[in-house]
Amino acid sequence: MIELLTLALAMLITGVVGGLLAGLLGVGGGIIIVPMLEAALSFLQVDSTIRMHVAVGTSLAIIIPTSLSSSRAHFKRGSVDMTLVKSWAPWIFLGALAGTYIASMLSSRVLTGIFAVIALVVATRMMLPLSNYSLRRSIPQGIAGFPIPTCIGFLSSMMGIGGGSFSVPVMTLYGAPIHRAVGTAALIGLIIAVPGTLGFMFAGLGNELLPLGSFGYVNLVGLALIAPTSVLAAPWGAKLAHATGKRQLTLLFGIFLLLVSVRMFMSSFFL
Repeated sequence: MIELLTLALAMLITGVVGGLLAGLLGVGGGIIIVPMLEAALSFLQVDSTIRMHVAVGTSLAIIIPTSLSSSRAHFKRGSVDMTLVKSWAPWIFLGALAGTYIASMLSSRVLTGIFAVIALVVATRMMLPLSNYSLRRSIPQGIAGFPIPTCIGFLSSMMGIGGGSFSVPVMTLYGAPIHRAVGTAALIGLIIAVPGTLGFMFAGLGNELLPLGSFGYVNLVGLALIAPTSVLAAPWGAKLAHATGKRQLTLLFGIFLLLVSVRMFMSSFFL
């Protein structure tokens, strides 16, 4: 009973932290949720061959309600670029489906190593005083810009994250204000999480190694414990984001990604 209560407490704390990050930085919280879920599943002695798949699939399922709550809060503040979302949505969706499929074919070492490098590059860009620098004044949309959202959906679904770690830096690089980029990223997370969740559900059906309470690679117990607290905490993060200066929020995002990169590098080396 004590072990179960400890696990439940860890899940609730994970939900609060994930929700705050979703609202503050436009991320779905998966960067925090995935490693904590993986550790919890290891504690429960879930087989190592499916442990990461369950963590990623469950994280994507949790991102759905979190992104709904966060994007609604940002939308009320007028910080969601619906024109961009409509243009990117089909490509993000297709990328997320492809990423879900490929995720089952790559080792955890390769996935974490790739993400660590990308996170380090993005973190460096966000922390440097480049607020007045951009590649161009508008974000590529339509057919001309399809590689960007496709890659965002692809990489995010493989890692079980909402895409803010990629989409926010990309949007700011193309001249989008940081608050608008964060708000838009929250809705993008929903477009990634839905196909990703469905893909991991069906990919894991019939696997005899799945932990109790799982539907494919999505564990419903983790979903039930983390999702509500994430939804409650996301508006707090959104409120904090709009009370923070542009440079401070950009620097915070960069530091956050730097820490994520370090953690990913360590995970890659010690797997």
